[in-house]
Amino acid sequence: MFKRKKDKEVFTRLNKFIASSGICSRRKADEYISSGVVKVNGKVVTELGYSVSSKDKVTVNDKPVKKSNLVYIKYYKPAGYITTMSDEKGRKTIYDILPEEVRELKPVGRLDKDSTGLLIMTNDGDFINKMTHPSIKIPKVYRVTAEGRMNQQHLIQMAKGIEIEPQKIAYADSMILEYDGKNTVLQIVLYQGMNRQIRKMLDSIGFPVISLKRISHGTINIQGLKKGQFKYLKPREIQDLLRQIQKLEKLSQSQKREN
Repeated sequence: MFKRKKDKEVFTRLNKFIASSGICSRRKADEYISSGVVKVNGKVVTELGYSVSSKDKVTVNDKPVKKSNLVYIKYYKPAGYITTMSDEKGRKTIYDILPEEVRELKPVGRLDKDSTGLLIMTNDGDFINKMTHPSIKIPKVYRVTAEGRMNQQHLIQMAKGIEIEPQKIAYADSMILEYDGKNTVLQIVLYQGMNRQIRKMLDSIGFPVISLKRISHGTINIQGLKKGQFKYLKPREIQDLLRQIQKLEKLSQSQKREN
């Protein structure tokens, strides 16, 4: 361990500095530091509480790390695209249609190929980790049209939990908004992040999804966007979302202590 004198320079904890580059979460950065693959000005640093400034040269596995300006956007994903940077099957991805200025950002969670709606995207790895961590339970709200006429018993069934895969139980809070002919229009709220969760739940009880759109994620909603459009999040919107994350983190910690 080696110490340094702090002057008027602005210092940032090393793990936060690495996470802010977008290469990983803060927790993963801690793992890199502990394993001895992080260097500051050419010297290995394994102290988790170590701090750096913008003048320091930081590397992970001998690759330079630069603190980026953190960017957050909301994006209205159209149908027909998957939310990965590349696909072995050659399917179209959102990066084929995203404007060049935001193609370096990563999605917070995913929407499947046929689903539309809100994606929050950022280069803040620590933020992505918190938003998707299963213990924090950030609410995601969807508008769904399902084939057939559902009733309250079906909603109760979804709230109690449905086994969508062996030993994998999915839950959802839902309400019927209207009936569209023979179909049901629902609002569904998820606190989990299972793959194709809503589609699997509704399929299992006999009401296949016709359309699915995410309309909000945490405190961020899709208002003001058309399909394929994005908007930069305002500082106030980011702060509101960070406050919600902090509140849910405290709630999760409190529940763990009670259990």
